[in-house]
Order: sequence, then C-alpha cells, then structure tokens
Amino acid sequence: MKIESNYTSPKTLLNKGTGYLSGYSHSLNPYTGCTYGCSYCYVRQMPVSLFRKEEWGTWVDVKQEAATILQKELHKAKAKGPVSIFMSSSTDPYQPVEHKEKVTRSLLEVMVQDPPDFLFVQTRSPLVRRDIDLLLRLEDKVRVSITVETDREDIRQKFTPSAPPIAARLKTLQFLREAGIPVQATIAPVLPSSPTFPATLRALVDRVCVDDYFMGDGSGGKRTRRLGIYSLYEELQLEDWYDPAAYRRVYEGLQQVFSEEELFLSQKGFEP
Repeated sequence: MKIESNYTSPKTLLNKGTGYLSGYSHSLNPYTGCTYGCSYCYVRQMPVSLFRKEEWGTWVDVKQEAATILQKELHKAKAKGPVSIFMSSSTDPYQPVEHKEKVTRSLLEVMVQDPPDFLFVQTRSPLVRRDIDLLLRLEDKVRVSITVETDREDIRQKFTPSAPPIAARLKTLQFLREAGIPVQATIAPVLPSSPTFPATLRALVDRVCVDDYFMGDGSGGKRTRRLGIYSLYEELQLEDWYDPAAYRRVYEGLQQVFSEEELFLSQKGFEP
C-alpha cells in the first residue's frame, strides 16, 4: 500500500486535555494520521479523518519544527501550573515514518531538558526502544504504555494487518521494563485472545489496563459500530467477543495472576 507523507507547519502542538483525557492538562500528537490504519480505530470517525479524501491509514502529516513549537508552549504552560501530557491521542508516535522523521524523538529531547510533571507515551511500536536513553532521563515522570490487544497473531493479522506483530510488542515490554522504564500493557480494545494471555503478561509487567469499544471509544460504542467492525467478528465466528461484557473474560483471567492494584479499567488506566 502506498503511503502519502505530507509536511505541515502547525501553529500549536499542545492541546487541552478534555473528555477521556481530562486527567491530563494537555495532549500531544507528533503526527496527524496514522499508517497503522487499525480497522477499529475510533479516529476514523473523527473530523481529522472524515474530511480527508484519502483513506485512513494511507496518509500521514509530518509536523515540521515541532520541537521548537513545543519548547515555547511547554515553557508557557509550566508557568501557569502543573503540566501532564498524553502522547498520543489520535496517532501512534512511533509509526513507521518516525524512523526517518524523528519528530517524536525531537519532542522527547525538549521534554528531557524541560520536563513536564508527567508524560504518558501510548504506542504499539517496538521503535520506542530506540528512545530508551531519553525515557530513562525522565525517570518516574514517564510511563510507556504498549498496546497488546490480544496474544493471538492470527487475530492481529485480521484486525490490524499493518501493525507490528504481537511477539515484537511483548518483547518491547520486556526490554523497557528491564531497562528500568515504567511500563504498562494496554489491552485496548479487547480482542479475542487465548486463556494463557494473562500469564504471558504477568511475566512482563506489573500494570495492565483493559478497555473495549463500549467503554473507550468516547461514544458508548457508537463510533465503532459505524465502522462496521462487527462484520469481521461474524466472518471469524467470534460474535460473542463483540459484547459489552466480553472484556470480563480477559479481566477475570487477569485477576487470577495480578492484584487489584495492578489492574485498571478504561479511563483509569490512562490517567497520570
């Protein structure tokens, strides 16, 4: 699939944390668009996607001079009070284009020099390992959350064929934790998985967040329903996994191997 990269010159980078991210003072997106193009991504139903001619997943806007903009905005924001940042809410900060463009790395370099009170990094990419040197310098002011929706590679290939393999994400969790960086595994959205999934995660992390379409798409599941994702569950004969109670199957398994203090549901798992 051909990916179209565009270069934009944004006036601002830090956005006020609202709604699902109201626990943060700001959200920060190094790019607009995401070439992982996950089938269930709620951003497909947002204006940033709906008003583009190109299909979601086939384009990405690279924000030029992002570090310079952030440096100024961060300084101003910190003068007004505590600053907590969620990166990223509508794009993966470590999608493939980051290999070349290094926008996310440039933003981390700014935050190492002028640290926010807290930074949450949300990704599904093993590329985050590249920035361990910077993440370590943020010490306990950072948490890296790796999305692992399932432990089944066959399911991953059906729902998110352009995203990194499951094994690579699990290895990344292990690598970050061993390096001393605070991490969590994020099962979001809950996809069909095997009974051994909880035990797999127990060996890698001590913090897990579980979320699904109904709790986490910001509309009680309506956005996801409009994407027609249910037809994929029908095709795979896994309709029972597309249900507001389906997350319990995974969560109850996690409760067998994790303490309640290590488990978080939906919005709580993303808060500072």
